[in-house]
Amino acid sequence: MKDKAYASMIQTARDLFEDLSFEYASKWKSKDKSRRVIGFLPIYIPKEILHALGMLPVGIFGAGDRLPVIKGDAYFQSYICHLPRTVVELALNGNFTGFDGFIFPSICDVIRNLSGIFKLQLKDKFVRYLDFPQNFQKNIGGEFYRSELDRLIADLQGLNGKKMEPKKLNDAIKLYNKNRQLLKDLREIKRDRPQNISAVDYYLVLRAGNTMSVEDHNDYLEKLIELVDKIDVMPEDKIKVIATGSFCEQPPLGLIKTIENAGCYIVEDDFQLGHFWFPEDIPENSSDPLESLIDMYLHKSTFSSAVYEGDQPKGELLAEQVRDLKADGVIFCAPSFCDPALLDRPLMEKALTKHHIKHTSFQYHENLGQFHVIKEQAGTFADMIKLWE
Repeated sequence: MKDKAYASMIQTARDLFEDLSFEYASKWKSKDKSRRVIGFLPIYIPKEILHALGMLPVGIFGAGDRLPVIKGDAYFQSYICHLPRTVVELALNGNFTGFDGFIFPSICDVIRNLSGIFKLQLKDKFVRYLDFPQNFQKNIGGEFYRSELDRLIADLQGLNGKKMEPKKLNDAIKLYNKNRQLLKDLREIKRDRPQNISAVDYYLVLRAGNTMSVEDHNDYLEKLIELVDKIDVMPEDKIKVIATGSFCEQPPLGLIKTIENAGCYIVEDDFQLGHFWFPEDIPENSSDPLESLIDMYLHKSTFSSAVYEGDQPKGELLAEQVRDLKADGVIFCAPSFCDPALLDRPLMEKALTKHHIKHTSFQYHENLGQFHVIKEQAGTFADMIKLWE
């Protein structure tokens, strides 16, 4: 059974999720005048660089259904995803007052345009659109990425006067390597014994890692994993699925719960993909740790619709993931109007069909409040697999 200690730890993560005032970040910043808070949009940024400069990276994943959109709709056309609307609403409402800057990773044109709106509306804040290489040759994409990171570091150093030191960057890499390993340990429990931690609880724990400092999140994970590992409950009659397509705009908690309640254990997803961007440790004692970060991005990044696939078709990689996890099927759940996810979906579905892997699909938006249709679809999908398999 799950005890009070487990419930308390999950409540901590839920409180961070619900807090649109970012009180944790404000308290963290107040402890040292040189500290800075940098917000970032999905999916991945090199957090190690921010940590080495005495800064806290805080994920900005929209506001879901917790904030009515009034001003945000005026900045975007109707036929794009919902995420930027609540992000603009948060900005104009003053929820980011304690932030010193923002990084917008290259995902799509919407995020690029959102960075432009921030530059116009928050002129007293640091705003940077961070381009990632789509060419993975060292002498082309590597040099480009190096120039992007050098420029980012130079500008960030101006926010608090701290200089980038190789030792501090190596120390930050060690902390984040530990964080990635702890998250992998928790993910292994979720894969092998999905009944031990619900999909919503698991999501909240990951989401907390994009608000807490890496030191606090590491301590939190060590305690939580010990509790989760000891839980002794019988698995339910559910299929195991991989959920994919939700790497940017996040699904409502109710949607995640609905999928699981409909008879599906989610054993893998891309909801908080940035945590699992690299499948292995970054070298920790490099004489040029920045080069280590660049090499990892070029050669070890996970597959995503926001990244050029090169000679590794994403559909085949997804099929391989299904086989490795012994999953029963795939649920494509993408936000409405998410071009990267929705343009990739037909190609990935074709690959799954070729490998005789069952799959279904639907769309959502972050403030979706009705899940009846999705519950019926996910439930029918689960029943179909149980009957056929």
